Amino acid sequence: MLYNLLFPLADEAGFLNLFQYLTFRTGGAVITALIVSFLFGPVIIRTLKVRQGKGQPIRADGPEGHLITKKGTPTMGGVLILFGLLCGTLLWADLTSAHVWILLTITLGFGVIGFVDDFLKVRRQTSVGVPGRIKILLQIAIALGTTFWLIHLTGSEYNSGLALPFVKSILIDLGWFFIPFAVFVMVGASNAVNLTDGLDGLAIVPIMIAAAVFGVISYFVGNAVFSEYLQLHYVAGAGELSVFCGALVGAGLGFLWFNAPPAMVFMGDTGSLAAGAALGAISVMTKHELVLAIVGGLFVLETVSVIVQVGSFRLFGRRVFQMAPLHHHYERKGIAEPTIVIRFWIISVILALIGLATLKLR
Repeated sequence: MLYNLLFPLADEAGFLNLFQYLTFRTGGAVITALIVSFLFGPVIIRTLKVRQGKGQPIRADGPEGHLITKKGTPTMGGVLILFGLLCGTLLWADLTSAHVWILLTITLGFGVIGFVDDFLKVRRQTSVGVPGRIKILLQIAIALGTTFWLIHLTGSEYNSGLALPFVKSILIDLGWFFIPFAVFVMVGASNAVNLTDGLDGLAIVPIMIAAAVFGVISYFVGNAVFSEYLQLHYVAGAGELSVFCGALVGAGLGFLWFNAPPAMVFMGDTGSLAAGAALGAISVMTKHELVLAIVGGLFVLETVSVIVQVGSFRLFGRRVFQMAPLHHHYERKGIAEPTIVIRFWIISVILALIGLATLKLR
């Protein structure tokens, strides 16, 4: 909004030229989302605590210690993330950019699904909210609409192309298969982040790391000069996504302040589904879907652990892990929660560096 209001006045006030720079506006989005989270966090958390009473229902089949240490903690903290994200994005992004509105649509759409799911869990005091099939169908519908909107927006050569990391000047034409592929990326990323959100601070830091990486990627692919130099596929208008990524980083930092162990609030499906869908959508928009699998490798690992556990039990009647997702396996082995969380953060940083390396190693 500030860009649309103030940059046209740059001829009269030269300092307003700052608003043309994505780096300046991305920094502004980070700070804005962070301040909003700090200011409204205590109010939102108190409201959630009063409204929810007993807080998030703790799974009886989960780690035994959670029934004691996490009992009474409110959920739906994703509301705080989304509020900070919206304020940062709407204030600093170019609101004439269709890319921004596509991203906000899918983020809020998945956020609403998560909110309803969290609400039903709290109201019924059970770990089951929206039935799984209905939740997936709703996610697919939103992701499908987003994909068609994006195809309509972009040029024909990018409608169905898949770029490969570490390889230059190759865009594999997926044809109509690109539609289910894009939907899979968005829905898969959303649910992968949701599975990772099981310990205090575990999911939000990898989300911020991935958002920061894709902020850099979107800036480069949306700039004709940098994309040519780095031999990336240029995507017109994608640079504006870096402002959204900055806002997600700022909102995540603000949320982490309250979610750090011992957590005052849980993210819930409201935040995890929304943030995961946003990361998936950004990867599709920037033609870096496969890089998301690298940068978000921790999310992939957590998801694979669940798939392996369920598949092994159904086929052979045996469990591979003591408990899935993977972070619960390590809890069962006696490793302290903060140790697991910090080690997973370190893994996320390493994967992020590998993902960034794909920009140059071609």
